Amino acid sequence: MTSQLQQLKQHSLVVADTGDLDAIRRYQPQDATTNPSLILKAFGLAGYQGLIEEELSSVKASGGSREEQVKHAVDRLSVAMGSEISAVVPGRVSTEVAARLSFDTQASIAKAHELIELYDARGVSRDRVLIKLASTWEGIRAAEVLEREGIQCNLTLLFSDAQAQACFDAGVFLISPFVGRVTDWYKKETGNDYTPENDPGVQFVQGVCERANQGGYDTVVMGASFRNTGQVLALAGCPRLTISPALLEELDATEGSVAAQIKAGEGSGKPTEPLSEAAFRWGHNQDAMANDKLADGIRRFHDDQLELESLIDKRLG
Repeated sequence: MTSQLQQLKQHSLVVADTGDLDAIRRYQPQDATTNPSLILKAFGLAGYQGLIEEELSSVKASGGSREEQVKHAVDRLSVAMGSEISAVVPGRVSTEVAARLSFDTQASIAKAHELIELYDARGVSRDRVLIKLASTWEGIRAAEVLEREGIQCNLTLLFSDAQAQACFDAGVFLISPFVGRVTDWYKKETGNDYTPENDPGVQFVQGVCERANQGGYDTVVMGASFRNTGQVLALAGCPRLTISPALLEELDATEGSVAAQIKAGEGSGKPTEPLSEAAFRWGHNQDAMANDKLADGIRRFHDDQLELESLIDKRLG
């Protein structure tokens, strides 16, 4: 009997939700996805210290104000770590635009261009990179422009049907609907515990997959933010699943068969009418969970960005 992880890989592309190179090598995912929280953790890993010192030395030598150096260092480190990861995975690495730009379309586009240029300077082509943006109206509009330029995107912090539909309309390459954070909200609101069969986070991602299939959209759905392996296995068959090292280890250590819970359907192949900005904002606003969790997620990513900037400022001396 093979492990649940090996079985799962028969149904979904597995993506490592980490910047830890050792974990990536161990579990051999197709892609890896990062965010400020994960880069902050990687900042403390021994294997990255030489790279960090090299990048910070280059930033100091380039001059500029301390604030400019710190912000540039975050980008350089993100890309340097992403480049290391790209040498280990056969697919792509996601690199995030700063959360503070979540409501600024033009600034998000400019930052994406900067990140792609930094990757290019390291010999990593744009077809190995996904630019990660928050699923705000402004972030989705930025992704629409970038996709037309041949820069593919991963839209994260996705909690509502309105966000998913707007991403489909924009022709976004990949979306990351969250599971665990959705379930967290409902557990707090109701006081209930959930099994994988009635888990609201699992049901949300299942619904996004169904919407993608029915509309014949090319956008890849990648379930994210898992709290336990039950949630992961309940979404076997979702095109991609991004999973933390702890859950990858548990799946790898557990034998058993895994059946596809989500199957690709042919659907009608007829996309719905694109959402207007007003319809998007109204639809998202009507979902209290999605409204709360999007705002909370942006704040959390920004807090981690500020902590990372503070660490870099100290290391710059």
